[in-house]
Amino acid sequence: MSDLLSIGASGVRAYQSALSTVGENIANVNSPGYTRRTVNIAEVAGGSGSTNPYGAGNGVVMTGVNRSADVYASAALRTSTSDLARTTKGAEWLDRIQSALTGNALTSRVTSFFASAQSLAAEPNSTALRTGMMSAAASAGIAFTATGKAFDQVDADIDSAGNQAAQDLNSLGTSLSKVNESISRAQVGSTAAAQLMDQRDNILTQMSGIADITSRTDAIGRATVSFAGSTGPAFVQGVNSGMISYDRDSNGKIAFSVTVGAVKNQIGATGGSIAGIVDGAERVAAIRQELDAVAKSFVGAVNDNQAAGLDQTGAQGVAMFTTGAKPTDVSISATFTGSQIAAGKIAAAQGGGVRDSSNLTALEATRVSKGFETSLTALVTGNATAYKQKNTIADAQSAIRDGAATALSTATGVNLDAEAVDLMRFQQAYAASGRVIQVARETMQTILDIR
Repeated sequence: MSDLLSIGASGVRAYQSALSTVGENIANVNSPGYTRRTVNIAEVAGGSGSTNPYGAGNGVVMTGVNRSADVYASAALRTSTSDLARTTKGAEWLDRIQSALTGNALTSRVTSFFASAQSLAAEPNSTALRTGMMSAAASAGIAFTATGKAFDQVDADIDSAGNQAAQDLNSLGTSLSKVNESISRAQVGSTAAAQLMDQRDNILTQMSGIADITSRTDAIGRATVSFAGSTGPAFVQGVNSGMISYDRDSNGKIAFSVTVGAVKNQIGATGGSIAGIVDGAERVAAIRQELDAVAKSFVGAVNDNQAAGLDQTGAQGVAMFTTGAKPTDVSISATFTGSQIAAGKIAAAQGGGVRDSSNLTALEATRVSKGFETSLTALVTGNATAYKQKNTIADAQSAIRDGAATALSTATGVNLDAEAVDLMRFQQAYAASGRVIQVARETMQTILDIR
């Protein structure tokens, strides 16, 4: 009867743990990153040398806790997360660029300047029209300057985002190395090990949103992480983690690097938000270069036109605009702003008297040939098209990521119907094991009661 009692007790212990595991699954049905767990239950074989060779074994024992992990579904989710993060972050910077291009109405202010010159050409001796042209010129200069400063702010925000991404990766790398260390100490197949592996997978998913990573796990579940396209030692390996840095060179080009020990390698920005940041920086640099070219051409053309004509007094025209450290730092020159008769310095004529507007006509011809407004409009529409395309791609990638998340959830998530079946099955087994103990006790008591 002692064998029957111990067998029943082993069943109670095993199925109590099984019920607890099912309860944990049910309680965490909506917990992000939780992976369904099952128990391994095995027979305890009978000992050798038994006096009854045909006797039963020694009951049952729980040999471990299994996670319903799917490495392929997890890898697919990380890849799709990385792709989506790159696209959405790139779209975010395109949106910022669009705001910088349109927020100061640069195109319309340049158009207003040339429109005021056309109006003055109809009556070149009008003080009111000359004043209006000067006001439009000042407004155009302010718009160029403000647009340039808006791009300076976008660049500064890109630097902030890049440094933050590097800090986030460093923090996640440190956390993963600590999880690896804890996994080394945890008993294989234990609930603690399962919890640590959930944390590990959650960190890997967060990393994939920042960079395109390649990960692998060893026999006990410790993760090793490298960056796709990078060479050299792994970023995280065992209890060791490298250091991510963000850099911008003298040409404005940005890059992310990983330093492991004394070895520093550049990270290939092929996915994640860091790739979106790199894409955004490249886009900003390209548009800023074109904007600078338009500003330089505009200022040069207007000043050259002024130098080729005569002002209201018949004197040779002087430069209308001046620039600062950057081509977009455009302002009215001191010659025009420091005198009450500044508007009279507009060089409308080329020698035909106060009614001559031939120099303004030449300015209009320059406007057409240089295509200042066309260039600015092309920048706006080109960026808007790129932004729309990014959003279209993001929608498709979002659907792919949602599909990958659903596939992973199906493979590793908690199904309440399945848990309800297991709950009833283990409950019945637990109750039956308790009945075995009761029968063993009753039988033993019956034997003891024999006189």
